[in-house]
Amino acid sequence: MLFTAHRSPFTDTGGDLIRMEEMLKIVGRMDPEEALIGIAKVLKVLFSALGEEARSQFLWDLMGESKGDKVSSLVHL
Repeated sequence: MLFTAHRSPFTDTGGDLIRMEEMLKIVGRMDPEEALIGIAKVLKVLFSALGEEARSQFLWDLMGESKGDKVSSLVHL
């Protein structure tokens, strides 16, 4: 396994950052649909170790909106 769920590749030094770069290279060579299937499996492992707030924040960040932006856009409907 390239990582453990309790360690962040961005805060650890040395090898973890290199492994993250390797994973990005591998994903870059994959078919996009195949890459998403693999990433989904990894996210399930990571999400199981996170709290609800961290999971929600990740998803909001991924979509590029803050919770406030989403709520305010719903108010205008």
